[in-house]
Amino acid sequence: MVMQRVLIELPESVYRQLVRIAEETAQPIEALAAQSVISNLPPSADNASPELRLELLRMQTLETEALFEIAQAEVEPVDYRRQAELLEKNESALITESERQELSELRQAADQLMLCKAYAWSILRWRGQRVPTLQELSTPQ
Repeated sequence: MVMQRVLIELPESVYRQLVRIAEETAQPIEALAAQSVISNLPPSADNASPELRLELLRMQTLETEALFEIAQAEVEPVDYRRQAELLEKNESALITESERQELSELRQAADQLMLCKAYAWSILRWRGQRVPTLQELSTPQ
């Protein structure tokens, strides 16, 4: 990995904390600072499809409220019910080719929604917002 040098200014309290951790763990302060930056970068969209990649990158510019809306979005009930119906038909091998295509499209839309939700939560976390636990997410409000 090629390394680049960056000069940054840190608040005194942050610098003292890095120094203390470096001394206590016998690690170079530069390594701790780099580790902190790496672990706090926004999520990468590099592995997404080109169309979805653009959407994910656009999400990084959204306001916090808009990201919370995406993070809390759900599959439309009508689409959820239709997908369940088609999955049942698929298991019994009574599904037509057009229904198989519809099922594939519904599954792809649901997968894309879940990826956008996860990405929104990742951006929110990166921005310092509290991310609820799985239990909190699955408990009705």
